Amino acid sequence: MNMNLYGHAGQWLMIDCGVSFDEQLQADDELAVRHEVVAADPRFMVDNRDLLAGLIITHAHEDHIGAVEDLWPRLRCPIYTTPYTAAVLRRKLAYTDFADQVTIIEVNDRGQQTIGPFRVTWLRLTHSLPDPYGLLIETPVARVVHTGDWKIDRDPVLGAPIDGAALQRLAEQPIDALIGDSTNALKPGWSVSEGECFAGLLAQTQQAKGRVVVGCFSSNIARLVTLAKVAARSGRRLAVFGRSLERHVATARAFGLWPDELELIHYGHVGYLPPAEVMVVATGCQGEPRAALSRLANDRHPMLALDKGDTVLLSAMVIPGNEAHVQALVQKFTARGIAVVQKEDTELPIHASGHPNEEELKQMYRWLQPQLVIPTHGEPEHLVRHADIAREVGVRRTLTGQNGDLFRIAPVPSLRRKAVRTGRIPLAR
Repeated sequence: MNMNLYGHAGQWLMIDCGVSFDEQLQADDELAVRHEVVAADPRFMVDNRDLLAGLIITHAHEDHIGAVEDLWPRLRCPIYTTPYTAAVLRRKLAYTDFADQVTIIEVNDRGQQTIGPFRVTWLRLTHSLPDPYGLLIETPVARVVHTGDWKIDRDPVLGAPIDGAALQRLAEQPIDALIGDSTNALKPGWSVSEGECFAGLLAQTQQAKGRVVVGCFSSNIARLVTLAKVAARSGRRLAVFGRSLERHVATARAFGLWPDELELIHYGHVGYLPPAEVMVVATGCQGEPRAALSRLANDRHPMLALDKGDTVLLSAMVIPGNEAHVQALVQKFTARGIAVVQKEDTELPIHASGHPNEEELKQMYRWLQPQLVIPTHGEPEHLVRHADIAREVGVRRTLTGQNGDLFRIAPVPSLRRKAVRTGRIPLAR
């Protein structure tokens, strides 16, 4: 999950406010308790709420946006984001009793906002959902790029490829620091483009004799569009199982991102079709116990019962920590004679990560030429490797730390360990 703070001139700017799932938390000498949803402890900012200038949401993934509906009453600051992400956020806030109190300020591509002492410019990038943005954060003493989640995708299916020339132009004035995504820093080469998934998903679907059920992330509209095209090409009818999928498809339609010629059928009709004409996209690709995939695996879904000879495609990565849940899901399907295909089982890709591999990180640093790189968003080994990659392409300085550390960017870069108390808190859902 993500929650970052930038401080200058006595004020703070928060970037993202996300959640994580299914974690064990331990308080002092008590036994660890497993919680379905957790967030970063916002205590430091709550204690200094009068110094919080605003909250920016970079994109609509749950690890960046998911805690807003729980934590905003403690923060009570304006929220800045782009139109698609704002629509997703408004849908989430609609279930709260304070939605009409939240000020959401929409910013367009290359838009600028002055938020307290910070001048912020939105930088269009590519990722695994619509409307992903990095940020150029400027103060009188430093220019900082905060990438958020990103990759260099030459065929993103929806939207334009990443604009390298526009990023290069940013470097006409020195970039003092880049704070960036480390998720795939251990992976060599370039990540798979989203557009490359069509051939692999089509091949697997055409080989299947019975029903095809696909597990993927609900927010990945490009993947859903690809699956709709695969269904049309292979003579199948497509339906989605799960409220989050329904909400994301509805938002995509509202923004003109869903092609009119790609038909979705009502989930209630799926059980009446011949198996060879069925494709279902279901929530729960990480093994979440209450999601549609788990209900299908347990043969307890009210709309569909799978049979021997059907196929489940897991078109997603396994998020670290979820391995046991996904394996249990796979075992339940295979025990019933239902084939399960994961991304490592196929010659052609059926999943594309939304994060940059090693060569993409190097390319970003060649474009922006930052003076300092601060790796974030990864385990310690990812952060260390990310720092090494930056130095390999000529970045003069890197700083690697942990949650609660204070990174001073200007006038002299330095690192103060454990400057702020941090932790994780459970959220009641």
